[in-house]
Amino acid sequence: MSSRRPIVAANWKMNKTRPEAAAFLRTFLPMFGTSCASDVVIVPPFTSIPKASEFLLGHSLVGLGAQNMHPEASGAFTGEVGAPFLAELGVTHVVLGHSERRQYFGETDAFINKKVLAALTGGFTPILCIGETLDERDAGKLETVCRTQLQGSLAGVSADQAARVVVAYEPVWAIGTGRTASPAQAQEAHAFVRSVLAELFGGVAQQIRIQYGGSMKPDNAVELMAQPDVDGGLIGGASLQPESFFAIIAAAAASVS
Repeated sequence: MSSRRPIVAANWKMNKTRPEAAAFLRTFLPMFGTSCASDVVIVPPFTSIPKASEFLLGHSLVGLGAQNMHPEASGAFTGEVGAPFLAELGVTHVVLGHSERRQYFGETDAFINKKVLAALTGGFTPILCIGETLDERDAGKLETVCRTQLQGSLAGVSADQAARVVVAYEPVWAIGTGRTASPAQAQEAHAFVRSVLAELFGGVAQQIRIQYGGSMKPDNAVELMAQPDVDGGLIGGASLQPESFFAIIAAAAASVS
C-alpha cells in the first residue's frame, strides 16, 4: 500500500456559473466530517473562482484550483491570467497541460514547462497533465509520448520542487468518451510514468502523486485507486454532481485505509 496521500480534483472545465458553483458547494461541503484521508481540490472556470473561494477559504479540507495559468505575472497578454491574480483569490492548485489545452489551443511542452516553473515559483501545486491519444496508443507510442511530455514539461524543475508536483496521466482516448483504461492498463501506464520520474528526480519519484484522468467514475474508482501507482483522480464529468464526486473521494479514502 502506498504511503502517498491521494489527491482528487474536480475539473469542471467550461461548466458551472457562479450560482451553479454555489449550489454545488452548499450541497457538497456538508458531506465532509472533520477529516479526510485524501487531498480534495475544486477547479472551477475562472469566472466562478471568486464565488467558490467564498466557500472554500474557510474550509480546511478542500483546496481551490484554476484550470490554467499564464507563465508571466502580468503584462500585455489579452485573455490570460497570471499567478498574482489567482493567489489573491486563494487558489492553491493549477491544472497545466491538459489534453484539451494541447489539442485545441496548441500548447507545447516548452510553453507548459514555463507555466510549471511559474506555478512552483508562485507557491502553487501544479497538476501536470500528460497522456497519449488513441492513435498514439494503437501505434505503440504510449511510452514515447509520456516520456517526451514529462521531460519537456518538467525541464529545469529541481528534485525538491518535483516533490510538490502532481502528475495527471490522462489517456486522451478515455476522456469524455465513456471508455476507461482497465485497472491493469492504468497501473502499467502509471508505473511507467513513475519510472520516468525516477530517471529525472531519483528517489523523489516515490513521493510524486500520479492521478488517473480518464473517465473515472464512482463505479470504477475503487478498483482504479487500489492500484499501487494510482494516487487519486483528475475528475471531469463525474465531478459535476456533488454525490458522484464525493463517492470518488470516499473511494480514494478506502484505498489508503
